[in-house]
Amino acid sequence: MRENPFDKPLRFLKGVGEKRAQLFAKLGLATVRDLLTHFPRDYEDRTAVRTIARLVPGEAACVVAMVAEPPRHVRVRAGLDYVRTRVVDGQRALSLVFFNAPYVKDALREGETYVFFGKIEEGRREMQNPVFEPIGRAGQVTGRILPVYPLCAGLSRGQVLSAVRQALDEVREHWTETLPDGLRARYGLCYIRYAYENIHFPASPEDRDTARSRLVFEELLTLSLGLRRLKQQVARAVGAVVPPVDIEKFYAAIPFAPTAAQRRVVGEVLADMAAGRPMSRLVQGDVGSGKTLVAAVCAAVAVKNGYQAALMAPTELLAEQHHRTWRPLLAPLGVETLLLTGRLTPAQKRDIRRILRSELPVFVIGTHALLSEGVDFGRLGLVIADEQHRFGVAQRSRLTEKGDAPHLLVMSATPIPRTLALIIYGDLHISVLDEKPPGRRKVDTFAVGESVRPRIENFVRRLVAEGRQVYVVCPFVEESGGAEGPRAAEAYAETLRRQVYPALRVGLVHGKMPPARREAAMRAFVEGALDILVATTVIEVGVDVPNAALMVVENAERFGLSQLHQLRGRVGRGQHKSYCVLFSRAFTEATRARLAVMTETDDGFVIAERDLAMRGPGDFFGHRQHGLPNLRVADLAVDMTALSMAAEAAGQLLEEDAALSQCPALREAVDRLLAGQVAV
Repeated sequence: MRENPFDKPLRFLKGVGEKRAQLFAKLGLATVRDLLTHFPRDYEDRTAVRTIARLVPGEAACVVAMVAEPPRHVRVRAGLDYVRTRVVDGQRALSLVFFNAPYVKDALREGETYVFFGKIEEGRREMQNPVFEPIGRAGQVTGRILPVYPLCAGLSRGQVLSAVRQALDEVREHWTETLPDGLRARYGLCYIRYAYENIHFPASPEDRDTARSRLVFEELLTLSLGLRRLKQQVARAVGAVVPPVDIEKFYAAIPFAPTAAQRRVVGEVLADMAAGRPMSRLVQGDVGSGKTLVAAVCAAVAVKNGYQAALMAPTELLAEQHHRTWRPLLAPLGVETLLLTGRLTPAQKRDIRRILRSELPVFVIGTHALLSEGVDFGRLGLVIADEQHRFGVAQRSRLTEKGDAPHLLVMSATPIPRTLALIIYGDLHISVLDEKPPGRRKVDTFAVGESVRPRIENFVRRLVAEGRQVYVVCPFVEESGGAEGPRAAEAYAETLRRQVYPALRVGLVHGKMPPARREAAMRAFVEGALDILVATTVIEVGVDVPNAALMVVENAERFGLSQLHQLRGRVGRGQHKSYCVLFSRAFTEATRARLAVMTETDDGFVIAERDLAMRGPGDFFGHRQHGLPNLRVADLAVDMTALSMAAEAAGQLLEEDAALSQCPALREAVDRLLAGQVAV
């Protein structure tokens, strides 16, 4: 049987080989198919040519100019040298500087004309490290639109470009059209081969947009079809019948009165659990709306009916917090609450696994450890996934498969506009907690520039002197090498530790740290062993630290408003007055308008609507699109129209051909998505 060229390992592409294939593997790319779906994150338009006089500081452009003087090579010290020359275009002159590129001295010849591509700095007629080629041979590095790919250390853009070009040539005659001709014509979509060629190597912005429209539509159509299939499977399945019990006993056992919203949502969940088919319900609640009470009450009802309930939390600390909170409250009601995490001893894990294998009705709280081999349930009736965006469809399925069609309750603190949620969470029914428990303190929020930094630093010292703790969040920015975020956070933590707050205890946590070190840093902050915790957005979903009274966000303009709202929710969880300070070095009018939303309201659903309305291209939930599928090309901040059309098309396709028998390639794409080969 002939090998599918899309499944060809990258190491067999010319110029890749074993060593470079390992670098591609760091980006999650192993096959030609993986590489072709490694879409550009941006483009450089190297077709725009300007005169030197019309160059705009900070904007990249091409200049056609003649080298006016012999390039000079200057050695500054070991490891640093530069080549300097001057070019003219008949009207103005421009200085060029190339650092650590001695070959440029011989590559540029006085009197010859070249096309240069680069940026000039504010207030300087100087271009640093431009790319260039002779005017007669332009078209390789200038005069074209070049894609910008996510990279990793050791892998250059040129190497990725070369590999993508080869991959496209390998499969040139092997494309299978995924979409029916009628559907393509109805929505004005190009052919698949054209789409892939022009998403990677567009001849014009129009060609790129045409290609992207096709790929966005197909990705969202596949998603819509997959979610509809999941919903159909659930509707046909037979689930545990969990009859209602007197839940007033549960409400009486907790030290605070549930809100009307909590009572309503609990009622919706319990009605699903009693209906005789597997429940799939998303509970959306703003920061501090009390989702865990809903989870605990529903788990207790399942246990009282003789079933086991399992709550999967994203971190050990959060699992421990849930266990610490609910065990003493549920014990008097006859509900045993267990904790299963990686920190337990082998003997403790064995004991808990033995209990779970039996049909003993218990409520178990854990992390991914619940998914591991050897963890089996005798009578699993309810699965609760806390913070849905940390667990994809595949992981949810792995846990529910450990029981006989158990009920599924998903909890998310990421407010999403309801119209968007109804499409995205197509496999789940939705409940909304739109009321906060009484006593939740408002967090005063300020959007500021650099001029007030000394005042904020003094404020930090004062709060710590009063016994409070402080979060400082740095944005995670994936640039060349993919490690700038951690390096920036580490460097900033060191600066704060040595120069700004030498008398305070400053810790660090970021997503690239080994899990054990990350947990240890968070634990130290929770236990009060640190005054300041410098972090990337890894703390967006975290444990309660009632003593934390200040959230400082650096470069706040780089975050979506919904993400900032999540970060702000880390403080104001105790009895102390709390604050959030949003620093921005780019305090433009647009930035002021966006950040002003954070100072005007603390309603996460209002913020989500404003965020979606105000933002241009970019991830609605930050770089990882928290709460949403891991989309490769679609962007739900700007592709809402495409999403609606794809959902409409999915309904029409299934109405005409429920098994997608007439669209085998599309059916295969849906199968891959649901099998977890494409993250959701």
